[in-house]
Amino acid sequence: MVVNCYAGGSCNGGNPGDVYEFAYTTGLVHGSCTNYQAFNDVDGSCQAIDVCRDCTGPPPPLGESGIEGCTAITDMTRYYVSEYYYIKGATQMKAELQKGPISCGIDATPNFDNNYDGGIYQEEIKHPRINHEISVIGYGVTAEGQEYWIGRNSWGTYWGDYGFFYMNMYTNNLAIERNCVAGTPSYKPNSVVEEFTQ
Repeated sequence: MVVNCYAGGSCNGGNPGDVYEFAYTTGLVHGSCTNYQAFNDVDGSCQAIDVCRDCTGPPPPLGESGIEGCTAITDMTRYYVSEYYYIKGATQMKAELQKGPISCGIDATPNFDNNYDGGIYQEEIKHPRINHEISVIGYGVTAEGQEYWIGRNSWGTYWGDYGFFYMNMYTNNLAIERNCVAGTPSYKPNSVVEEFTQ
């Protein structure tokens, strides 16, 4: 739904804060409503079929969407955030993780993308540029005292440690501590006051 409705950007990039704004104003649906596919909806109209659908078999031929075998579901639960905010730094991140996962930007370098397959990742970059969003779901410390973040990526279970990764804390960590967003989950829609100009 987030990609289909351009709720914060597209597969070409975006702003995670806008996704939280969408969750605040419109609400999100469960991930089972539409399988994540890494391509943009051509018309971007965000119709009911783009938000939540139920599809029947058989699977479509290669190169076809199979959308003609799907029907829109309109009575699904929506999930909201009652507030959202930016955080940064290890202290704020650790405190926020007591409530649940947070969204953080990283510099997804070619080395991280192509070569990470486990262990605590470190890469020294003089001027990291945030170009990818991940979920930080926890943190830990090794027997030797090395602290690290536990992250979940969106590149599938074939990547990293079944889709997860471990990132060095404090330094050489692809700027994971620099730009994070978090929110307070809610089942209740928020009252949105629209401002009109004359």
